[in-house]
Amino acid sequence: MKNDKTYLLDMLLAAKKIQQFTSGMSKQDFEASELHQSAVLREIQVIGEAARLVSDEAKTQYAEIQWRAISGMRNRVIHEYFRVSLDIVWQLIEEEINDLIESINQILSDDESINNSDED
Repeated sequence: MKNDKTYLLDMLLAAKKIQQFTSGMSKQDFEASELHQSAVLREIQVIGEAARLVSDEAKTQYAEIQWRAISGMRNRVIHEYFRVSLDIVWQLIEEEINDLIESINQILSDDESINNSDED
């Protein structure tokens, strides 16, 4: 089984990809581009799946991250893709991705408290 640090790195990389994919875009540009929507939704899935797999201990320790909301967004994107609101996705891009990146960077800088074992 992967460890918490690996999952956090997966989340961080996916969040940074979202930033990269949408850099310089307006909401209108995003709404007009199925390519960008698809790319961002894929990375939201990665973030949500990795968040779901982070240990309960780490989730408790780092309660500032909205683990449940992140997993819930992943579930919506995967299971209810026909009901995904681009307004909510854009809000996530504009208001939440930077905070998630900062939180994960802070957690990773405190490396000793993260589960680093490669248990099965």
